[in-house]
Amino acid sequence: MKETPRQKMIGMMYLVLTALLALQVSDALLQKFVLLNNSLEAANSSAVQKNNQTVEGIKAKVNDSPNPAQYADIIKQAQEVRKLSDALVSELDNLKSVIIEKSGGIDPETGAYVGMKDTEKVHEIMIGSNKKGLGYGLKTQLDNFVTKIATYGDKNTKFEPLALSGKEDPAVAKDANNKNKDFAELNFAETPVPAALATLSQKQSEIRRYESTILGQLAEKVGIKDIKFDKILAMVSAKSNTVVAGMDYEAEMFIAAYSSGITPRMSFNGAGVPVRDGKGQIKFKAQGGQYDSRGLSKKTYSASISFNGPNGPETRTLNGEYFVLKPTYNIEAGSLPPLYLGCANKLSIVSPGLGALWQPSFSANGAEVIAAGGGKVTVVPSSASVELNINNGGILLGTEKFRVRRVPKPEIKLFGGGGELDEKRGVSATGLRSIEARAIADESFKATNPDDAQYRVSEVYIALARGSKKVGDLTLSGGGSISSLAQNAQAGDRYYIEVKGVQRKNFKGAIENIPFQFTKVIPLN
Repeated sequence: MKETPRQKMIGMMYLVLTALLALQVSDALLQKFVLLNNSLEAANSSAVQKNNQTVEGIKAKVNDSPNPAQYADIIKQAQEVRKLSDALVSELDNLKSVIIEKSGGIDPETGAYVGMKDTEKVHEIMIGSNKKGLGYGLKTQLDNFVTKIATYGDKNTKFEPLALSGKEDPAVAKDANNKNKDFAELNFAETPVPAALATLSQKQSEIRRYESTILGQLAEKVGIKDIKFDKILAMVSAKSNTVVAGMDYEAEMFIAAYSSGITPRMSFNGAGVPVRDGKGQIKFKAQGGQYDSRGLSKKTYSASISFNGPNGPETRTLNGEYFVLKPTYNIEAGSLPPLYLGCANKLSIVSPGLGALWQPSFSANGAEVIAAGGGKVTVVPSSASVELNINNGGILLGTEKFRVRRVPKPEIKLFGGGGELDEKRGVSATGLRSIEARAIADESFKATNPDDAQYRVSEVYIALARGSKKVGDLTLSGGGSISSLAQNAQAGDRYYIEVKGVQRKNFKGAIENIPFQFTKVIPLN
């Protein structure tokens, strides 16, 4: 069930463009989906011709055999496989026509889709209200096709499902945003028209690939093991023609339809490359620089393959190009947040375009950094400003500068007699028997740094005053009973309260004494 090099290349383009679609929908990106869909449809047409040739080859081989009736069932099975595939491909063509028509059709002057950016029509058609869209019927058809076509193959023939849900698809099974989506939602939610068409064309490509596998097995049963070609072409198949600076560029060089008896010698940009199973293995670190407005840097290469052909030694050369995508990242907060001095400031830095390749490391000037993996990092500033260096794959992607704030002082509130004490209203002389002083963290600081916003009042001084004289006093650790003062308190007296000590526990569990001045006079009624 091997893919052709063209199928592999188009498949990788589909994955790359789908990943880019999650970043933003631009006209340029949508146009790439149009081109991708056109390439898929062209490849599918070639696959139809190839499969037709295989069926005709089976018929010719059977007719040339001494006992054609012996293989009559093979011809019948091959025709049934073709009919099964054609029927489902036709259904997908109908779906594409419905999407194009209901999104506005095709502009007769430009030939472009009228509803190029339309995602709502795609959602309405393929997902629908209450999940009754055509995508759910499509899943059933794809599942039935995979089950049915495998019955025509060899005993141990198994095909991967063509209608995976989020939790079934290894590419998104660990992605919190997609793992709970069903097949229709995963492929058609928030999807513009060209991407939806490319998705359906990609399914058609897989259908033709499965068909080709079964027809190949049937062909072997009548003695057709090799299809002879009269031309030999040198090819380079890249896993993707767009890579991120600092990441590996990988490709395979090979001779299309080459004989197993040929041992080719291959070079890439003048240097020899190892050959495995007739394919040159290319791998090098992609270098960026001179990016265009789309963040792409165009690169070119030259490759050559030498081999012994029918008429003696031959060398085929080819030139190609690929694009290096400028790596980007963003801080999930949306804007650079302030950092607090000596505190655990937690940041999440993501790069949707890099996907699984996003494995950053961090360093900083003016701060300690504690990495937690997956772009999560804790920054503990030790100076008035911080420069955070963001690296990925050994490449510095950027340096972010942060301003550093001092930790805001907490607000002191006094409580007693069943509520907060108010120096204007006063409190009953006989009813107040205990006082508690609380240090309340600044709300914005507590929201961003909860592990550093833990306060307590460590010392509070309380004096009972009458006129210009002090009747008595005491010192408490944050709060407690004042009965010794209350038993002498009279209406017209007042409590003088002074907070002398406040402490903060930071994210490491260390206790910090905070210089603090707070006094309040509470009149007694």
